[in-house]
Amino acid sequence: MKITKNPIQKLLAVTSLVVCSYSSTVMAQSTAPVVCPGYQPGPSSIPSERVGKKIQKAFEAYSNEQVNEALSILYDIDTSDKFDRAYTDRFIGNLLAAKEGQAKKAIDYLTRAANAKQLNDTEQASTLKLVGDLNMQEQDFKTALTWYQKWLDFTCKGDPDIYVRMAQAYYETKQLDKIVAPADKAIALYEKPNKNPYVLKMTSFFERKMYPETIKVAEELVRLFPDNGQWWTQLGFFYMVVENYPKALSTFELAYNQGFLKKASEIKALAQLYATQDMPYKSALLQEKYLKSGLIERDEKSLASLANTWHQAKGIKKAAAYYGEAADLSNDADHYRRQGTLLLAAEDYNNALKALEKALSLTNKDKGRLHMAIMEANFYQGKFREAYEHVKLAMNDSSTARSAKSWEPYIKEKAKNRGVKI
Repeated sequence: MKITKNPIQKLLAVTSLVVCSYSSTVMAQSTAPVVCPGYQPGPSSIPSERVGKKIQKAFEAYSNEQVNEALSILYDIDTSDKFDRAYTDRFIGNLLAAKEGQAKKAIDYLTRAANAKQLNDTEQASTLKLVGDLNMQEQDFKTALTWYQKWLDFTCKGDPDIYVRMAQAYYETKQLDKIVAPADKAIALYEKPNKNPYVLKMTSFFERKMYPETIKVAEELVRLFPDNGQWWTQLGFFYMVVENYPKALSTFELAYNQGFLKKASEIKALAQLYATQDMPYKSALLQEKYLKSGLIERDEKSLASLANTWHQAKGIKKAAAYYGEAADLSNDADHYRRQGTLLLAAEDYNNALKALEKALSLTNKDKGRLHMAIMEANFYQGKFREAYEHVKLAMNDSSTARSAKSWEPYIKEKAKNRGVKI
């Protein structure tokens, strides 16, 4: 059974940006952005009067949705003051980050602002995080990890969203073993369960072929999000990987009863599990239902599979009928042979003969077996001359010679008793 290799949905989501005036930024310092041991808030800084006037003018333009005008004002600021420069660069970076196609340019300005280490703590923390987010957006995952770590080191805070993004970045850079730690931290910090760290953690284990650990996470997803059918089917497929078919069956059956199985592959998985767990009748009924509905494509493979399942369930006539449908599509000698053999068992000798002769005309393999089956179909219809002809041909095949020799005198005797000359 083929398992979906990557069950992750991309988690890239850049945080929304709110550009505040310099005065409101100072007021925001009342909420400490840093929780490191012994942390003391640094002195708050504001732009100089000359730069501050231009900043305020740029903010007014931005408030009136005149972003290009605001940027023009900010680009025009020429200052040697380190804080003024860092503050201006941050403002420019924030505006550019909100403009489509300007992320790389925004990263340059924001990186310069953060590296200056002149911003107030709130501004510095938000800038570190934003640079990480923008690098994620630009798929520079290694750089994003560096900036998220800088944010963690600077703030000493635990943010579940940051940990999820770090786990995603580790996935994208193929550092699968490093996904689990930040995913676990995110799981511990979310007040309400969030599926994303579980999915990342599950993927880390699955792609490293750590299947028991994969299953444990998948079971937790089902427990936490029982209304999401995706987790039920994933868990069922994982049980199949480790060949725990009873649990796989119970999981798929529960999912089916809740209406979660929507794909042909999922219905086929449940049908396969019924068949392998000695419930071929249920398997056949399920396949038949979804062949009729159109969910399972009515092709030669699906028809042959259903025929085989009906055969297991001892539904001989149905099995023969579906092999016949498969044969009509495939023109495969084996499908005709199977149909003919089953019809022979069902004592429908005339139709069995048609199918077996068609098979014989299409292949040079197993000709002895086919001649023996055709012999029987003729014999039980009283066609002794034809039966004798095919038993003689079957004697030329080493695999059926002995059986054919035992039939030869029996056919002769029956023909003689009926007055048929061979």
